[in-house]
Amino acid sequence: MAVSENPANGQKPAERPLIMRFAARSDVGRIRSKNDDSAYAGRHLAVVADGMGGHAGGDVASAATVLDMIHLDRDDYDGDAGTILADEIQTANSLLSELVHINPKLAGMGTTVTALLLAEGKLHFAHIGDSRAYRLRDGEFEQVSVDHTFVQRLIDEGRLKPEEAETHPHKNVLMRVLGDVDASPELDLDTLDVKPGDRWLLCSDGLNYVAGHAVERTVKETKDLRECVETLVDLTLEAGSPDNVTVVMVEIVEETPDDVSTAAVDVIPSVGAAKPAAAAEAPGAPAGDQSTDDGEPDADSTAEPNTERSGSSVVEPASTDPHLGEHLTAEVLREELASRPHELVGAAASAAETGSIPTIGGRTVARRAATLLTHKAEPAQGDEDETLVPLKPRRWVTWSIAAVVLLVLGVGLWLGYAWTQTRYYVGEFDSRVAIYNGVSQRLGPIQLSRLETVTELPMSSLPPFSQQRVRQTVPANDLYDAQRIVKNLELTGTTSPEEECATASASAPATQSAPAPTPTDPAASPAAEAPAPTPASPSPSPTPTVTCEVGQ
Repeated sequence: MAVSENPANGQKPAERPLIMRFAARSDVGRIRSKNDDSAYAGRHLAVVADGMGGHAGGDVASAATVLDMIHLDRDDYDGDAGTILADEIQTANSLLSELVHINPKLAGMGTTVTALLLAEGKLHFAHIGDSRAYRLRDGEFEQVSVDHTFVQRLIDEGRLKPEEAETHPHKNVLMRVLGDVDASPELDLDTLDVKPGDRWLLCSDGLNYVAGHAVERTVKETKDLRECVETLVDLTLEAGSPDNVTVVMVEIVEETPDDVSTAAVDVIPSVGAAKPAAAAEAPGAPAGDQSTDDGEPDADSTAEPNTERSGSSVVEPASTDPHLGEHLTAEVLREELASRPHELVGAAASAAETGSIPTIGGRTVARRAATLLTHKAEPAQGDEDETLVPLKPRRWVTWSIAAVVLLVLGVGLWLGYAWTQTRYYVGEFDSRVAIYNGVSQRLGPIQLSRLETVTELPMSSLPPFSQQRVRQTVPANDLYDAQRIVKNLELTGTTSPEEECATASASAPATQSAPAPTPTDPAASPAAEAPAPTPASPSPSPTPTVTCEVGQ
């Protein structure tokens, strides 16, 4: 607060509030076909936004952000102006995300934001991106904002000299930005002291094409704010800037009775042919063909809403614009802007002129913050049908379904593994026959079997065919079955008992010669009792060893 001169009656001097005097201008530049910059300047708020995304919606991002913040242009805060400013920028970020949600063609859009809020005798500063804020105080001109760019990071790290930044091939690469990039962007926030006579310059990066010393000299030597912004933009155009350029100049002054007559830009000026008075007064009435600052129609700009007249009323169909979302009436925005002096330039001004406000269907400037952030006030009764279904419950449903699927998959894998541990097989370990619990397969890095027993039966004692069978593993139903297979290998050399072996063993005695008859008379002499030799009879032979054939 500033203090007025002492009155003659000796009473305590009355404190006079500080306000901003302002001027603003935005130009499309020499090359671009549409203006992606937006800016607003008023008694207590100044903000510049430089949209990115080109054809996809840079103008939408900057216009939506600026229009969402204009209701902050007031001084009735209760010690929390800085917090409200930061919250409102986060709200604007949520708005951009929801605009992309309802119109995927806008994916990738974003915007810089550099804002000043004069309240409670302090200047609250918020910044993200590469738009800039300069302050002139007591003849000293300095840059207050820090560019959130790749080259600035290189400068901060000592890897690049400041004079090399303007020619660096990646000088326009942003490291931080508002929009469809980050759900909670990191802002530079500060609360600064303020005194009458301070002058501030807010600008988009288009002004970077003018030499720094020329910008400083212009701000210092040009006392009139309007002349100053005109000169700075003209210098940018003369330098051949290929980018849009937006300049806002504000000066901190003590409020006077004359300040109530500060000129303001009309919200919906007449464009082209004159319109009937009824059309100008009708909420959301079209304002004619929209064009860029070079005077040519812009194919990327918002199409004006279609209206049908019935007597004195205006009926607005719920048409959808490919860039700015659902058309809304500009009644609330008109009331907001008409309530105080201001200047609105760039893409935000174009959106206000046509009545096509980049916002979520059914949301107005006054209610937008309340419906986007959970820590804001709840929407009024009867407005539930106008708000979008929040995305958070949908995420919970998705996560719940994913958790159930993972649980079922995990239970299935566990049951499958448990079943494998009821199986056995015979294999080889350390050149010996061994019994394993499980199955011989692997599940990725997981081995589905473990060594149960190593027998004393060497692999070399088995026939070649049985060795091959064992190395390829012989499945068993259970541990007893596996032990039976090992016993068969030990006795017969095969993995299963052979019926032929039992048959051969039973018939073997029939092939032997009959034994010699036992003498009945023990007293008879051997010579006398010996029978005569029979040439046809074979000689007696021992019982043969029966072996089973291998290679069944």
